[in-house]
Amino acid sequence: MNEKIFLLGAGGHASVLVDALKQHKINISATYGKEQSISRKVLANIPVFEDENDIFNYNCETVSLINGIGSLPSSTLRTRLYNKFSERGYSFLQVISKHAYISSFATLGKGVQVMPGAIIQAGAVIGDNSIINSGAIVEHDCIINQHCHIAPGVTLSGQVTIGHSVHIGTGANIIQNITVGDNAIVGAGANIFNNVAIAETVFGARTKHKSNE
Repeated sequence: MNEKIFLLGAGGHASVLVDALKQHKINISATYGKEQSISRKVLANIPVFEDENDIFNYNCETVSLINGIGSLPSSTLRTRLYNKFSERGYSFLQVISKHAYISSFATLGKGVQVMPGAIIQAGAVIGDNSIINSGAIVEHDCIINQHCHIAPGVTLSGQVTIGHSVHIGTGANIIQNITVGDNAIVGAGANIFNNVAIAETVFGARTKHKSNE
């Protein structure tokens, strides 16, 4: 880990990450975020960059980054910032809550974030810059590609495959051996029994769906 750690973002997701890092006795050197007008106690006293490009004043070999931008179906900001800094050689740290369970036989990519109460079982693979949010369950041999958000309370049964840039909404359930295509959205509380196509939005019990195009 490099000496300085910079946080991208200063909203709700960033505050949860900082809280998790404090439990590991890891301190943030500075943050950048347009949400600074919102007072968040956990972010108090952390220096603030005026512009995200100020980070480029620091050698990529001397700092590490944490992606504190939350993930919403309609926003690509989290992915854009990850790609922007990665392409310039900056590395993103994983953030793993002390209150998550991760099998030693699971594989986590760069910048993966695992929130409190989450469970990741043996054989699971989590791609770069993905979020496994609070209380989510990723069962054995699931594959989640990069830039995904597995929202709070989601259950992925065994051997589920999730494409890149997929949003699985709060409390959704996906049975075993299902594939969810790239850029798809699974609505909150949905129960998924069939494969989901690329760029599809599905909700309910998978009886209704619409294309994102």
